[in-house]
This record gives sequence, structure tokens and C-alpha cells, in this order.
Amino acid sequence: MVRFPRLPLCDNSLTPKPHILPIIIISQFACTSLWFAGNAIVDELTIKTGLGTEIIGYVLSSVQLGFITGTLVFAILMIADRFSPSRVFMVCALLAAACNLVLLSEEISKWTLLSARFGTGFFLAGIYPVGMKIAADYYEKGLGKALGFLVGALVFGTALPYLVSGTDLGSNPDAVIKTVSMLSVLGGVLLWISVPNGPFLKPSTELQLDTGSQLFKISGYRKAAFGYFGHMWELYAFWAFTPLAIKTFNLLNSETLSVPLWTGIIIFLGGLSCSIGGIIAQKTGSHKVASRALALSGLLCLLSPLLFQLPTSIFLLGWCLWGMAVTADSPQFSNLVASSIPAELKGTGLTLVNCIGFAISIVSIQLLSYLSESINPKHLFLILAIGPLLGLVSLGRKSS
Repeated sequence: MVRFPRLPLCDNSLTPKPHILPIIIISQFACTSLWFAGNAIVDELTIKTGLGTEIIGYVLSSVQLGFITGTLVFAILMIADRFSPSRVFMVCALLAAACNLVLLSEEISKWTLLSARFGTGFFLAGIYPVGMKIAADYYEKGLGKALGFLVGALVFGTALPYLVSGTDLGSNPDAVIKTVSMLSVLGGVLLWISVPNGPFLKPSTELQLDTGSQLFKISGYRKAAFGYFGHMWELYAFWAFTPLAIKTFNLLNSETLSVPLWTGIIIFLGGLSCSIGGIIAQKTGSHKVASRALALSGLLCLLSPLLFQLPTSIFLLGWCLWGMAVTADSPQFSNLVASSIPAELKGTGLTLVNCIGFAISIVSIQLLSYLSESINPKHLFLILAIGPLLGLVSLGRKSS
């Protein structure tokens, strides 16, 4: 079993050095590039495993299930609050990369594929929420802006495998896997070397197994969490089935849009919106940014069938706008979650919300995967509007 060193006490008088946030952002980008690596080479994996179109749901859902299991374990054991978060991040980055490299096997069974993706997801639980925890340890004020850049880095990382696949390098699927795996190793080591424990870190000294139930008794935490859950119903299903949307548009309109390239661009733009939303939140507040982005993405869910009937430029514009709206609220929900709970429980609080949110994403992904066999793909995305609607109701008005 991997053992992490106990956290040393921190000097709360310290202020972040200029390099801290860029290093966290770069490392988060590098390590989360593993997330969609399997989906970016799904055609190659289809040949290796003999699976059909259902592989789209399997490949991503296995990562999500691994992430859920990992975040549940991390939350119950309070890993991010009891041990050095930078060391946890680095070890998980190395192990996630190792799991990802299994996809290089010449022959791979369905269960080997799903196990490898599950393992990658499990160790991503020590990267994404732990990266946010590290940012919270450094930025007591302006956390919404910092998380905007940080979650933007995650989105950029998610887009990277598609962008690589859409270039000449992508003609070799193994190159995609090797590239993102090496990035994960470098990102984990870079953060461990360059980012010590933050000045606002308050370590938990004992394991509290009832922490989760206690957190949901806090009104602000509960509202932010349920708003985030609505967001998660939509987000990963939108990303997973955007390639199908582009393929459908090509078939309906005799177009030849590059599926991996445009999927990468659409996801990449979501990273920009996270950063822009973080800057706007400095003036307007995280609640307003989160609620408006959630409302816009919900509206685009309802308008999605119409987009398939419009000219190519309008279709792409609409899908790119949706790609921005669907992510802009994510870091602001994380800020609302983190700011509503005691400092010594931020890591556990963020990890728990991630765990439940990603469990919800599996349901929406599998639902769309099942329905894609029986309904017109251009109507598929209407189902995603359920998430933004319920999220807005749960988020409610900003508390005074």
C-alpha cells in the first residue's frame, strides 16, 4: 500500500508565490488529459475489442465509475485533508498513467479495456479534486478566479486527446496514448517538486467517518452541491456524444467536418469559458456566473434539434457556444462548495461532491447510449435539459 507522509503544520502568514497557480494549472492540464484518451481512439479500440457503437458509453462510463470509486474512497478516508496533497497528486498521476498505457496492448479484451479505464478513473480522483484542494490551500480570497483557471486546465486536458487525434500525429493511435501518459507523469512530478503545502492548509488530525452526512446539513453546501449535480447530468454526456452529433450533422447535410478536430475545439472552448467565468465571478460573484451558465446550457439543450437543420456555420457556432456554457459553471460551483464549509474539510467536501456528481454522469451517459440505438440522434440531447433545470431549482437564489 502506498503511504503518504503526514502533513506538516503550515505558516498562515505566507502568500502565494507567482509560480504557484501556473504550476497547478499546467499539472492539472497534463494529468487530466488521460480522461478522454480512450474515447479519442475509440475506432481503434473497437477493432481491438470487437465491440460496436456501445463502446462509446462503456469506455467513458468505466472511467467515471473508477473516478466515483476513487473519490468515495478518498472522501471516506479523508486522504486530501490528512496527507500532503501534492504527494497524493504525484503518486496518483503516475499510477493513472500506468493504467492508461494498458491501451497500447496489441490485443485487448472488453474487460481488460474496462479495467484499465476504471483504474485510470480511480487515480484521477487523486488529481482533479486534489488539485482544487491545493488551490484552496493557497487562495483563500479569489478562489473562484483560481478555480476558473484550474477547471479550465482540466477541460483543456480533456480536449487534448481529440486535438492530437485530429492531427497527423493522430493517425497513430498509440501516439495519442503515449503522449497523454507522458504528460501525466511530467505533470505529477512537476507539481510535487514545485508546490509545497499551502499557507491556508488546515490538516485534519483524525478520521471522521460521518463527515459526509454532516456536510450536507450545511445549507450553502447542500444548495451548491445539488446545483453541481444538475450540471454533471449534462456535462460529460454532452462531451461523450458530441462526436455522434457531428457525425449525424455530416450525414444529414452531406458535410465532411472532422469529428475529432471539432470535438476537441468544442471541448477546448469550454476551458476558455471556465477562465473567463472565473474573472467575471470576481466582480459578480460565483452564484450569478453559475446560474446564468446553467440556464444558457439548458436552453441550448432544448434548441439542439434545430441546430442540425441550420447551415454548417450556425451549427458549429451553436455547438461551440454550448461547449462554453456547459463548463463555465463548474469552477464556480466548486468555489461555492469550498467557501461554504470549514477549511479543514475542504478536500473531503470537494471530493464527496465530485463522487456523487460523476455517479450521476454515468446514468446520463448510459441513458443516452441506450437511447441512441432507438431514437433519432438529433433528438438525443433534449434529455440533458433535465440537469440544468433541476440544478437551477436546487441552486435557488443567492442567500443574503
